[in-house]
Amino acid sequence: MPTAARHLSPPRSDSNSNIVAGTAAGSHFSRSTGTRSPKGTPNGSFLISSQFTGRRPLLAHQDEKVKVQAKSDFQISYTGQVDEPPWLATMKADTFDGAGFRSFGYEKFVRRCDFEKLIRDDSFTIRCDIVVINEIRAEESTEITTTTAIVTVPPSDLNQQLGDLLESEKGADVVFEVGGQTFAAHRCVLAARSPVFKAELYGLMKEGDTAGVVHIEDIEPRVFKVLLRFMYTDSLPEMEEKDGMCQHLLVAADRYNLERLKLICEEKLCRHISVGTVWNILPLADQHHCDGLKKACFDFLGSLANLSAVVASDGFKHLCRSCPSLMEELVVTLALPGSHA
Repeated sequence: MPTAARHLSPPRSDSNSNIVAGTAAGSHFSRSTGTRSPKGTPNGSFLISSQFTGRRPLLAHQDEKVKVQAKSDFQISYTGQVDEPPWLATMKADTFDGAGFRSFGYEKFVRRCDFEKLIRDDSFTIRCDIVVINEIRAEESTEITTTTAIVTVPPSDLNQQLGDLLESEKGADVVFEVGGQTFAAHRCVLAARSPVFKAELYGLMKEGDTAGVVHIEDIEPRVFKVLLRFMYTDSLPEMEEKDGMCQHLLVAADRYNLERLKLICEEKLCRHISVGTVWNILPLADQHHCDGLKKACFDFLGSLANLSAVVASDGFKHLCRSCPSLMEELVVTLALPGSHA
């Protein structure tokens, strides 16, 4: 059977190095006194400073005489009682090897008229800054090289996978019978999501016969289906509240202690409070301890226009008969200052 040759990229190996230049720097000050009348000094004359001394930082042994070929870069400036001392001269890098005496200077250093302006108290000081650049070398670097990421991590699709598991019923070990319909599920998933299901399926409240069928009362099949889907995927399908799905789902979420689902339904119902629904949503919020939803209903009824429309409806009369304590709380709340808009 023919085989195709597979070309593999060779393993990649990276390394680093640093270019290092050993340097030593210093300054030399040369002060000249008795220069009140420089006019007697002829043009082209010069002064020689004492020898510029310093340390050689790169010698292998302190007592060993070593010839070092290096480059120097120096700058000459005036140092005196002026606001901004001027730079008088600059010499770029030059090479010397230490063989014999060598001096540096300028034939045309400064104009006489400019020089006379620099004299203060019968003296002036010249400063020479020098940098000696020794050998330039490469050193291996221990710095770890970071490479550009070439791997893209996709977003998590765990909810999709668990949703597919629920739909496929593969590995399901429990069946719920709800309103004549059956739903297969996985005990471990439900127990992990709901402490009530955990107690019913594994604990002292264990329900069902030997075939693993659990009978659920007081929940519509369509509501239980959405409830199961949420427990696997932590998400809800698009729903319209005109069929009361959010209200039924809130009751089921409270029954199985699914706090996040309960809050989602509570938040959705807050946006659907109206004259035609508040009389139904308010007792639901009170019965299932939905404080935010209950406050939203009270705020809605705090409007005189809304309250008048609700009072004129049949739903308000039913609310007064079925929930007298809630109506008393509503009256107290509306009697507080600032409750009417």
